[in-house]
Amino acid sequence: MSKITAAVIGLGRIASLLEEDALREKPCTHTGAIAANADCDLVAGCDIDEERRRLYSEKWQVPVYADAAEMLRIHKPQILVIATHPDTHYPYCRLAAQNGVPLVICEKPLADTIGSARKIARFENNGPVIITNHERRYSADYIRAKEILASVALGKLLSIRAVLYMGINKRLIDVFWHDGTHLADAIMYLTGMSLKHSRRLGARLSARAGTAWLEGELRPDLSRLYLSQRRGGAKGTEVKQIQKERCSPIPVLIEVGAGRDHLVFEIEFSCEKGRLRIGNGVFEIWESVPSPYAEKFRSLKQSSEIFEGPTGYFSAMLADAVACVRDPERRPCSGAADGLRVIEYLNSVKAWR
Repeated sequence: MSKITAAVIGLGRIASLLEEDALREKPCTHTGAIAANADCDLVAGCDIDEERRRLYSEKWQVPVYADAAEMLRIHKPQILVIATHPDTHYPYCRLAAQNGVPLVICEKPLADTIGSARKIARFENNGPVIITNHERRYSADYIRAKEILASVALGKLLSIRAVLYMGINKRLIDVFWHDGTHLADAIMYLTGMSLKHSRRLGARLSARAGTAWLEGELRPDLSRLYLSQRRGGAKGTEVKQIQKERCSPIPVLIEVGAGRDHLVFEIEFSCEKGRLRIGNGVFEIWESVPSPYAEKFRSLKQSSEIFEGPTGYFSAMLADAVACVRDPERRPCSGAADGLRVIEYLNSVKAWR
């Protein structure tokens, strides 16, 4: 079976340079994942910056271009990675569609505006398949967390709290737009529900100091739920009962903070019989047990289950892309609709800045 060809536009950190970080799990970039995949062949790279082109060519031993149209015309890749600034995502997706590229991996956020995100999502009707780089959908620890929540082993999900700190003096809205993308998508991925914003408390999002709390709620996506249950063999009356049981909105509180000299990305799911915490370097399951501190009460005790080993997040995303190219009927784990849903949420939060 012939290899799937791949090219990259935007040769910066997430495309290649982070492979030099000695502490990160490898591969940790798009090009690193392509190079590590036996079914994929890196054919070219493109960037408007001459120094980045030089570094990329030296490291990966492929031709580089300043003009994306020229690269696509010459190499005709089957997978195109767009790792540029969000305001260029739509033009490059359009260029990929015009050149018949079967699949595009687009960096998050999907676009800089909701209008552009909607245009990208429409390409899936008659253009390339779009994978949005919401990498936690491909990470083994998050996949396990989703299984735990879906099993209802901890009981019914009742509320969610999340924390996002990404440096000392970045504007809160910039932190939330850049890394809140992953946070919002992870919450929706793990629950299978849509996240809606209601109000902001605390610091304004335009501030470079302080803390903002974003209140919202998860609401069931009834159309998706209906399709998934019918595909699973449920009858119409059973589907209605399932929908009724899952229709109650779930409150969500997200804390976004500046002034911290450390990074925190965590989500806590509070359930009837325990809680689950997951994030950067965090995987904890707490179960309800008879309290050792007071009679006729119950306390939480941490489960013995832990997560160790590589998450495989970039490798799994590239494997999904290859599989989608080989099977045009396959839908990716993180598609354009998922990217658009996050942009819709971020856009609603931004309006409260």
